Amino acid sequence: MIDTSHDIRTVNGLIATTLDSVEGYQEAADDIENSRFGAIFNARAQERRSVVSDLQAQVLSLGGNPEDDGTVLAGAHRVFLGLKAKIMGADDTAVIDEVERGEDHIKAKFETAMADEDLSPDTMAAVRQAYQSVRAGHAEMSAMQSGQQV
Repeated sequence: MIDTSHDIRTVNGLIATTLDSVEGYQEAADDIENSRFGAIFNARAQERRSVVSDLQAQVLSLGGNPEDDGTVLAGAHRVFLGLKAKIMGADDTAVIDEVERGEDHIKAKFETAMADEDLSPDTMAAVRQAYQSVRAGHAEMSAMQSGQQV
């Protein structure tokens, strides 16, 4: 029997990070005043939900139990940001900056996984497929942050 535990741990870590991304986009959509940006954030959250489903299917195919919750660290970070926003007031620029920071984080996590030579070919293919959404989201948020038309 092939040991799939490394693949399962790696993909579950990506699932947790992607779930954090979904929550981050939902919160950003709620916090931003520009409705066009809110619609973009909601669409990106929905796309990331699809990524989570695909990655969960990969974990199931490996015989594992897929992650269904975000990371503890992200939860603590969101609480802090919520408090900071209440104290300081969050404008659209601050919300976009925070979303872009989250995109930097998830992109780095996926790039680390894609550099992992111990992943099976099937798992690597699933990670690369999911990364397409991450790369597109990162590019879109970078453009939004720099003031380019999105």
